[in-house]
Amino acid sequence: MRGHEPRSSSSCAACKLLKRRCTPTCIFAPYFRSSDPITFAKVHKVFGASNVSKLLSEVPDEQRQETVNSLAYEAEVRLKDPVYGCIGAIASLQKKMLELQHDLAVARTRLLAHSGANNHVPPLDDSPELAAFLDLVPYSDLMLLDGSSLDAYLYDLGQPPFV
Repeated sequence: MRGHEPRSSSSCAACKLLKRRCTPTCIFAPYFRSSDPITFAKVHKVFGASNVSKLLSEVPDEQRQETVNSLAYEAEVRLKDPVYGCIGAIASLQKKMLELQHDLAVARTRLLAHSGANNHVPPLDDSPELAAFLDLVPYSDLMLLDGSSLDAYLYDLGQPPFV
């Protein structure tokens, strides 16, 4: 019976870790190759093989690779930061983005002040023109800032640059 023979001499990473026989219908085999056992080990540690199997069986075939990529990334980040996981990574990147936008705004303000062509720096307000001028992200995209934090951030941008 060829239908029940292992797909090759080597089992997939999931079947190796779970110490079971890898069948041709193994749901893990196309996504967790034997050459990369660490990825499945991390996904298994965070989500569990049973949950991953159920999830993959519910996802359409064309979306499974992206699902596995997402699970692998989430598992990696969750193991590094068990409390916040991906949200911690996103928050860190957003904070860095805001810091860089602030630095850019300060640099542009200094450039305008020293250029002599236009020594007038417009006051900071909620106008879309100013947001475009400073390349700021629209308020609705600043998900991690509440109203008072956003106001404080914008107030800091409106202050004269440090000399």
